[in-house]
Amino acid sequence: MKAPGWKTLPAGGLITEAGNAVTYNTGSWRTLRPAVDKQACRDCLICWVYCPEGAVKVKDTRFLGIDYAHCKGCGICASVCPQNVIEMQKE
Repeated sequence: MKAPGWKTLPAGGLITEAGNAVTYNTGSWRTLRPAVDKQACRDCLICWVYCPEGAVKVKDTRFLGIDYAHCKGCGICASVCPQNVIEMQKE
């Protein structure tokens, strides 16, 4: 199969298919990883609200963990956690 030429690619590298971010594991991009003290977590889910990648896993209003396959290590979850139970650690 021949790859498309540059003239057929969307301008700016736009993603034209909805919902395709799930297929791209971008976790290898990070240098820092969020480590969560699940015992101290109060399930406020503020980290889930602010996570730009949807990498915070939640079920039935409970924090389950971090999807490290998609977490880029931006640290937003740690910075917004009111209980300070998320710590950014070297990868």
